[in-house]
Amino acid sequence: MPRVHANGIDIAYESFGREGDPAILLVHGLATPLTGWPDSLCDGLVRRGFRVVRFDNRDIGRSTVLSEHGVPNISAMMATLQAGGRPVPPYGLDAMAADIVGLMDALAISRAHVAGASMGGMIAQLVALDHPWRTASLVSIMSTTGRPGLPPAKPDAMRALMTMPKSSSRADRLATALAAVEAISGSLPQTDEELAAYLGRSIDYTAFDPPAGARHMAAIVAARPRHERLKGLAAPTLVIHGSDDPIMLPAHGEDTANSIPGAKLLVVPGMGHDFKEAIMPAWIEAIGDFAAKAEAGC
Repeated sequence: MPRVHANGIDIAYESFGREGDPAILLVHGLATPLTGWPDSLCDGLVRRGFRVVRFDNRDIGRSTVLSEHGVPNISAMMATLQAGGRPVPPYGLDAMAADIVGLMDALAISRAHVAGASMGGMIAQLVALDHPWRTASLVSIMSTTGRPGLPPAKPDAMRALMTMPKSSSRADRLATALAAVEAISGSLPQTDEELAAYLGRSIDYTAFDPPAGARHMAAIVAARPRHERLKGLAAPTLVIHGSDDPIMLPAHGEDTANSIPGAKLLVVPGMGHDFKEAIMPAWIEAIGDFAAKAEAGC
């Protein structure tokens, strides 16, 4: 697995396609390594004429793990936020956005189409806001602006998503992941074999490290809402959201699109907060067409 040193950390990445083609950077979400982006999506976008780079965010996969920051107290951070304060995380989403720009520098990518899912969508929004000259377009998938008052996640889905395995064994990790995906999944079809293979790939790739996931969550909890800043965003923007998403309900996608001038909203029927193979053809078409039009200045 190649790695580059950028923004003070090592970032593991994979690159698909020709280096001279327009780049699409894929930014994943909470405690999810680069293997969470399906190969079919990467290959499909390469066939559309793009170079695709997927990578491990800090503190996950084979990028630098920042264990020296310890385990943040998420409950205390939430209490501080509810009391009107601003909790301080081990690192923020802005630092994770700067990691992406550092990765681009290391790979000699001057501008890129930045596509992020869930937490990755929040990070991608910050790349577009803080580094507009590096952002050819923004694709925000199953994400949010963080605007106060948007509907919360469904309790059962969030509970399943945050449940820890009984042990670090592969079997326990897979069982917990299967239960979580079942809780956050939409109604589009997926075989048990497909899901087990998809989740198993990330489990085999990534060491079991719950504190790192807690540090990601701390960055999300501490992040300032972006809806007001996004009103000034000039980058062409596509928002993809699922009609059945129980973590970021559809109102989050609608708010993201409404907050960004000229943004296009694609609501995928039956899509939840997941990465089923059945969804990938729609994503390939939507992202490929959108990025191609952005390249052409349309």
